[in-house]
Amino acid sequence: MVSNVSVLGSTGSIGRQTIDILRKYNITASALTTNRNIKLLEEQAREFRPKCVAAMDERAYRELKIALADTDMKVYGGSDGLVAAAEIDDAECVLTAVVGMVGLIPTIAAIDAGKNIALANKETLVCAGSIVTQRAKEKGVSLLPVDSEHSAIFQCMQANADHNEVSKILLTASGGPFFGKKREELKSVTVKDALNHPNWSMGSKITIDSATLMNKGLEFIEAMWLFGVTPEQIEVVVHRESIIHSMVEFCDGAVLAQLGAPDMRLPIAYALTYPNRMDFNGPRLDFKTMKNLTFATPDVETFSCLKLAMKAAASKDASAAVLNGANEAAVAAFLGEKCGFLEIAELVQEAMENVRTNIDSSLEDILEADKLARESVSKHFK
Repeated sequence: MVSNVSVLGSTGSIGRQTIDILRKYNITASALTTNRNIKLLEEQAREFRPKCVAAMDERAYRELKIALADTDMKVYGGSDGLVAAAEIDDAECVLTAVVGMVGLIPTIAAIDAGKNIALANKETLVCAGSIVTQRAKEKGVSLLPVDSEHSAIFQCMQANADHNEVSKILLTASGGPFFGKKREELKSVTVKDALNHPNWSMGSKITIDSATLMNKGLEFIEAMWLFGVTPEQIEVVVHRESIIHSMVEFCDGAVLAQLGAPDMRLPIAYALTYPNRMDFNGPRLDFKTMKNLTFATPDVETFSCLKLAMKAAASKDASAAVLNGANEAAVAAFLGEKCGFLEIAELVQEAMENVRTNIDSSLEDILEADKLARESVSKHFK
């Protein structure tokens, strides 16, 4: 169990639940960051008294500096602030709960500083999986998954720590709010409709990704890098109840599954207390009241974001960075009511077709691919 952690994105959905876990287990916070929710960050900072805080948004940074002027905390702004929080000396572990590509550079900085990573920012491995996993190996640091699905896989993998007996990973998906619908039915989907997730309470970007199944596509790519498997060894299964969080099939045909109530505090707690398990007073499963556990094949023609992600996973260039960058820009456009729900996948596909990338891309190549992918989308809304 860690005693001191830096939380990047402490005011978001995962971040707030992480704060609950820090309180419960008396874990110290060395650094806390936000994008622009300085009111909540100030409250967290006054409770946990971290050595530093940071706000990505420049205006929020200036306001935060004034708000905490009566303390001895260091206040940082912009992406440099995230890096400072990631590198802070006291933290044994950095929990990366920021959303999007913005998490990549501070995660690498934390690895270079010798910090273990509790990873809730899937885009880090999606965009630069080869670079991040290699650097973590060189530095001797652990990448501990926080996503419920990857935590489930990680827990099942304890039965075979070196993974040489793993046949395949069964990655579960809730199916989002539009499971079973066809393209014609999705033409008039509103932002409000797409934000109405059946099982999980999450931030707006990840909720839209869940609705398009892009979230599962990003998790597909992340699982490849976390567990050292090929795309052919991952199967996505729609499991509407979100009780089985994922499964692992071994070479003898045995399947191990991790089950639990849909509560993100469980995987957060496991990442921060690993290799131990601590008492947790969250919701418990009652098998006597459980009526059904259902499974289905995802419809990758209607929800083509998943299909595009699987294509990117099989490529040897920076296609996944293009996929992610275009998706972030397209989801922002949808949330701003500048494009329709089905256009998200169309814009991502267009970027993947038009942005050329290199084999064995460097970090600079990946950042450039991300930039060009966003430009491919944004040109439609000028």
